[in-house]
Amino acid sequence: MSTDFAKTYQDQLSICIDQAITEDIGHGDQTSLAIFDATHHSSAQLIAKGDGVFAGLGFVQMLFERHGPDVQVIEQHNEGSPFKAGDILLQLKGNTQSILSLERIALNALQRMSGIAKITQSLQQKIAHTSCQLLDTRKTTPNFRIAEKWAVAIGGGTNHRMGLYDAMMVKDNHIDFVGDIPATLAKVKSYLDGLEHPIPVIVETRNLEQIDHCMDFPWVERILLDNMTPKEVQSAVSHISGAVSTEASGNITPQNIVSYAETGVDFLSLGFLTHSASIVDMSLVKV
Repeated sequence: MSTDFAKTYQDQLSICIDQAITEDIGHGDQTSLAIFDATHHSSAQLIAKGDGVFAGLGFVQMLFERHGPDVQVIEQHNEGSPFKAGDILLQLKGNTQSILSLERIALNALQRMSGIAKITQSLQQKIAHTSCQLLDTRKTTPNFRIAEKWAVAIGGGTNHRMGLYDAMMVKDNHIDFVGDIPATLAKVKSYLDGLEHPIPVIVETRNLEQIDHCMDFPWVERILLDNMTPKEVQSAVSHISGAVSTEASGNITPQNIVSYAETGVDFLSLGFLTHSASIVDMSLVKV
């Protein structure tokens, strides 16, 4: 999963990493340049200070390949597997200037991604007795979305659309501004017919009448059941009866997620996975 994600989104990840370099290092890490000469070498270990699910190894490998090729990143813990406080997660060997200059970017990514992977894995395990899958959302940290969605995938979740460009989600505002679902989807179909490559279409609905309108358009890939109670979701899923994939979203929390998953809905989308995940504290120490 991690390798496939990196290959698919290599360009976006490269941009994310390069922006982090510009933000943090700029025209040089003045402290490290002042203290260490270019031939100085060191070794360091990344040690967990809390429990989590290891995510971000691939990100760190890309970081050093692009901006610290004179440093070897040595895996000590499998990405996607749980860890405990005190575990050694990886080791760095090589140029001291590069290790210290890239330390904070690496730690920021690893701590954040491991926290997201931890909550994703925990929630996916809670609903493992169902066929429901967790989806992330666009409620992400600016300029770090690609890494956060990577962490969701590492934690066992499923990635929703990356942005506004790779799928169409017809939301309530789109529908309200046009007037109704049939008129809105007629416009969508006209637009789709002009595209060189097809893209998936998801439509947000609020009641059974809107669901029925969606089902008149068989090219709609998924119906999103918005802000419904578990009982309402179950009724809607039964009404759709497998004719199209279903997703529930809105007011879903770790406390009620099982009741939603047990409705038979195919996907649950939670902004919680990314906007409310806590970091897992880590430190890099010289060895």
